[in-house]
Amino acid sequence: MSAVAEHTVAEPRLRSGAAFDIARFAVYAILIVMAAVFLMPLVSMAFTSLKSMDEIRGGNLLAPPMAVTLDAWYSAWGSACISVDCSGLKGYFYNSIKLVVPAVLISVMLGALNGYVLTKWRFRGDDLLFGAMMFGCFIPFQIVLIPMAFTLGKIGLAGSTAGLVLVHVVYGVCFTTLFFRNFYVAVPDELVKAARMDGAGFWQIFFRVLLPVSWPIVVVAVIWQFTGIWNDFLFGASFAGGQSQPITVALNNLVNTSTGVKLYNVDMAAAMITAAPTILIYLFLGRFFLRGLMAGAVKG
Repeated sequence: MSAVAEHTVAEPRLRSGAAFDIARFAVYAILIVMAAVFLMPLVSMAFTSLKSMDEIRGGNLLAPPMAVTLDAWYSAWGSACISVDCSGLKGYFYNSIKLVVPAVLISVMLGALNGYVLTKWRFRGDDLLFGAMMFGCFIPFQIVLIPMAFTLGKIGLAGSTAGLVLVHVVYGVCFTTLFFRNFYVAVPDELVKAARMDGAGFWQIFFRVLLPVSWPIVVVAVIWQFTGIWNDFLFGASFAGGQSQPITVALNNLVNTSTGVKLYNVDMAAAMITAAPTILIYLFLGRFFLRGLMAGAVKG
């Protein structure tokens, strides 16, 4: 009798387990299909950049190259005519590096300091100040073009990489302040009070107490700022001129250059070169980005 009862109980369990496996298989199958659809344009770009123009004209966009060639990549990097020169994307790639590194470092550091002050060194009107800074997160790029151009002209930074760094720092510090402020709210005030009792000052508390526990949100802020600044086109086209333009502007000039014959493989290679840094950032740091967002969400 007990054996029959055990068999009767076990059978629904087996059925429920099988149903769970089928549901999980269906979910993974849907995710794989969606990922394939999402990656299809990237695969098409990669294949096209590795083909010759003769193969592109007579082949399928999604077909792998019959004869792999890197000529388009060499041309896009160092030989393709862009604007008034034929130096390729190389110089503009370095312009973006010179832009994104200081802009990210300064905006993240200022955001961390703002979040620290707004949570651990409270003062009258701090909530009003924080609200005013958050208002900057909702200002469209187009609205600040004329005031920012006027300001850069007045301080002598118009058309320079330094001016573009200033633009991205001013626009990005609102977001980094939001990230760090929400993260530091959950850090116990007792840690700061204990550090004060031990004689630690403003900067010692920041560097020795708060910053060591801030790496999850630092990664989030760095990835957010790096992606936004590297992919920006509007500010680069508006505030940088000539040889100081970032790579996104150079890519636009390359793709829209009329030379009689459209070199699709060079265009795709140039697009891949431009997108490579952000792709690599998310490949290597994507999991830390998600962890940092979840940590901020739970603690905030």
